[in-house]
Amino acid sequence: MAAPDALTPLVEDDINSQDKAENGLPVTDKENDFESEWGFPLDELYPLALTFFKEKEGKAFHVSYIVRNKLVAFTRQVHFGKFDTEHLPAVGYFDVVGNDRRKEWEQIGDKSKEECMLEFCQLLDRECPKLKPYIEAHKTEKEERERIQREEEERLRREAEELERQRKEEELRKAEEEARRKEEQRKLQFKEAIYQQLLPQVEPLAAQQYPNNPEQQKAYTLQLQEYYYQQYLQQLQQQSEGSITKTSAMENANGDANGVEAGVDGVAQNFQNIHLGDLPVNGAANPIPNGPEHQGGQIDEANLPEVAKASSWTHQDMTKFKSQLAKDSESVIKVGHGETVTVRVPTHNEGKYIFWEFATDYYDIGFGLYFEWSESASNAISVHISDSSEDEEEFKEDEDGEDPEARGAKNEGPPLDEIIPIYRRDCHQEVFAGCHKYPGRGVYLLKFDNSYSLFRSKTLYYRVYYTKDDPT
Repeated sequence: MAAPDALTPLVEDDINSQDKAENGLPVTDKENDFESEWGFPLDELYPLALTFFKEKEGKAFHVSYIVRNKLVAFTRQVHFGKFDTEHLPAVGYFDVVGNDRRKEWEQIGDKSKEECMLEFCQLLDRECPKLKPYIEAHKTEKEERERIQREEEERLRREAEELERQRKEEELRKAEEEARRKEEQRKLQFKEAIYQQLLPQVEPLAAQQYPNNPEQQKAYTLQLQEYYYQQYLQQLQQQSEGSITKTSAMENANGDANGVEAGVDGVAQNFQNIHLGDLPVNGAANPIPNGPEHQGGQIDEANLPEVAKASSWTHQDMTKFKSQLAKDSESVIKVGHGETVTVRVPTHNEGKYIFWEFATDYYDIGFGLYFEWSESASNAISVHISDSSEDEEEFKEDEDGEDPEARGAKNEGPPLDEIIPIYRRDCHQEVFAGCHKYPGRGVYLLKFDNSYSLFRSKTLYYRVYYTKDDPT
C-alpha cells in the first residue's frame, strides 16, 4: 500500500517488509537467539513486554496508529488463535478502530502463538527503546531472586549435612560408649572372679602381717589381690606366647556362650593352675631402701628420714586434661557429699618422684598429701572411700591437743607424715599439679576431701605416676 503521493511508503509497508526479512530463520532459532539476547525465554519475555505496553503506552512512549493495531492483533492471535469471523461478534460499520484491528488480525493468517509472541516483542522493541532497560531491570531482579534461592538451598543443604553428621557422630559415640561399658563390665566380672579365688589365700596372710588391725588387713588384702591379679594376666599372656591380650583373655574367661557364671568357673579352673609367687610376710622381704630398718617386724620411727617439701603449681588447660582422662574410667571418681577419697599410691622401685594432677567439674574440693611408712605387696594404686566421721576418728588425736606434726598420729598402724595439709582447692577453675621426692619405701596417700559439702557430689579427674627425674 502506497502513500497518496505514491512515493513515500507507509509505516505499515515498512513493518511488513521487516517482518518478511526476519522470517528467513526458523522460529525456534529466533527464540533461542532472543533468549540469549534478552535473558528470558519467550514465554516469560512476552508477558513482561505486554505488561510494559499496557502500562507505559501513551505515558512513557507513543506508537503510531498502525503499529498499535498490529500489536493488538498479535495479542489477539496469541490469546484467541487464528482469526475466525464465525466465532466473533459483528463489528459496527462506523467502528473504524475495531474494523482496522480485525483486518490486521486477519492478515496474520496461520502464524503460531510462538511466532506472534516473538514478533510482538520484536516490533515493540523497534518502536520503543525503553523496553530493553525495563527488561534488563526485571532480568537483574530475577537473577537476584535466583541467587537468594541458591544460597538458601545451599544453606539448607549444609544444615542437613551437619545434622546428618551430628546424628552419625552421636550414633558412633553411643556405640562406643556401649562397647566401652560392656568392656568395663567384662573387666569387672573377670577381676571379681580372680579376687574371689584369691581371697581364701591372701586373707590369712593379711591377718598374719597385721594382727589385731582389721583396717590394715583389709587394705593389705586388696593390695595382694590386685598384685596377683596382674601377675595372673601376665602369666596368661606368657602361656599364649604373647598372642592374647588382657581383653581377649577376659573374653575367653567370661565364656560368652554360657554366661557370666560359666566364665567365672573357667577363671577358677584356670587360676588353680597358676603358681603364685612368694608373699612378703612380716617384713621378711622387700625392706625399705634408703630408709629405716625393721626391728622385729616394726619400723624404727626414730630413724625415719626427713621428708622434703612438695612442689605445687597449676595450669589452665582444663578441657584437654579432662577430655584425656574421661576416656579412662579409672581416672574419674565421683566423690559423694560428706565423703573423703583416699588414693593409695605405693612407691615404685624404678621411680624417685611422684607426680600428680587433678581437676573437678563446677566446684572445689579439698586436697592433702601424706606419706605412710609401710610396705606394699604391689605397685597397684587403690582407692578408698570414707565418710567424714571415719576421717575424724582417724585423726582425733589432733583435736586432743597433740602435736599435729608428730609422726604416727594414729593409735595403730605405720607412721604417717603430712606433706601437704588438706585445704580446699579451686580445681574447677584450673588444673592443680605437683610432685614430691620419695623419702623412702612406702605409700603416698592422696586425700580428696568433700566432707564439708552437705549436698553436692564432686566429679574428680586425677592422674598419678612416678618419674626418675624432677618434673619441675
